[in-house]
Parts: sequence; C-alpha cells; structure tokens
Amino acid sequence: MKLSVILTSPPYGSIEAAEAIRHALGAVADEIETTVLLFDAAVLLAKKGQEEGDTGFTALGSSLTDIVDMGGAVYADRASLNSFEIVRDDLVEGVQTGSSYELAEKIKESDKTMIF
Repeated sequence: MKLSVILTSPPYGSIEAAEAIRHALGAVADEIETTVLLFDAAVLLAKKGQEEGDTGFTALGSSLTDIVDMGGAVYADRASLNSFEIVRDDLVEGVQTGSSYELAEKIKESDKTMIF
C-alpha cells in the first residue's frame, strides 16, 4: 500500500503538523510506503534550525529526517518554498523538492491519502 500524507498547516499554532508527522512515522514503522508532501505554510516545517521558543510546540524538522531514514519520502512544493523565500540549502536533510505537478503525481500514485 502507498500512503500520501499531505500537510498544508504551519508547524506551530495547532497540532495538525505534529499529528501528520506522528501518523507518517507510524505508517513508515509499519512498513507502509509513505510519502509526506508539504504545501503552503507546511514547508516551514522543513526549514533547518527552527526553535519553537515558548510556543509549547515541539520542533518537528528532525522528524522529517527520521521519516526519510526509516524509508519514507518527504517532498516540499517549490512554489510554496518560493513564497516563503526558502531555498534548497535551507531544508533539513532528506527533504526533496518538486513542482506542484510532480507532487500531484505522487498523490495520484497513492492508495490512501491523509490531509492535514
């Protein structure tokens, strides 16, 4: 089975990003072919050197690397990265970039999709 986890929410301010990552980690651990796709403000999740400060939320960038290390894939939408002026070198290790079309193709290949 192929699973796509689509995230559009920013990493802080709600639990959606943490829940998306938790589900993705669980799926990868269960040996489900998992792809995390970051769009809109969710690309901020992949930015290196984040400090959550006093937000009460946990920095999640290293979890993206964990997903990749466990055999999953993480993609950030290039248009979304551009809108936040994030370049490839700003991303945590293992995060790939793709056009909106390329990421849509990943979603199309999936058997199941989760949207956060």
